[in-house]
Amino acid sequence: MSQQASPRGTFLKIADVIRARIDADPKMTELPTAADLMGEFNVSRGVALRVFDVLQEQGVAERVAGSRLRVARHGEAIDRRPLAERLTDVITNDQLPVGAAFPSATKLCTRFDVSRPTLAKALQKLEAAGLLSEGQQGKPRTVLSLPKREESASP
Repeated sequence: MSQQASPRGTFLKIADVIRARIDADPKMTELPTAADLMGEFNVSRGVALRVFDVLQEQGVAERVAGSRLRVARHGEAIDRRPLAERLTDVITNDQLPVGAAFPSATKLCTRFDVSRPTLAKALQKLEAAGLLSEGQQGKPRTVLSLPKREESASP
C-alpha cells in the first residue's frame, strides 16, 4: 500500500482484499492476525483493527472468545452459547458417568477451538457448580455429578 492518503480509506481496501481471499478459499476459517496485516500491508495496528471491524459489520467475520476472528460462512451453524454450557454438554454427549475422567485441557482446547486461559475460566465455572473435580497438575478432572436436564414443559 502506498503511504499516500486513500480517498476510500486504506482499511476498506485491505478489507476488500481479505474478503476476496475468503471468497477464493472456502477452507479459510480464521482471519489473519493484526500483526500479519500490519506486516503485509505496512499499516498501523489501528488500521488493522479497523479492517476487522469492517469485516464484522459486513458479516464476513465474527469474534470467538479466546480465538482469532473466525470467517462467518452463510448457512454455517455456530454454537454461540457460553463455553461453560458447551463443556457441560461434554458430560452428556460423551456419556460420562460420575467418577469418569473429563477430557484433558489440550483435547478440549482443540475440540472447542479456544485458548487455555478461556478454557480454564469455563472449567472453573463447572468446578464451582459441582460438576467437575478441581484440576491438578498431572491428575485428570473427574465428573462429580451429572448436569440436570431441563425438561420441556409440554402438556
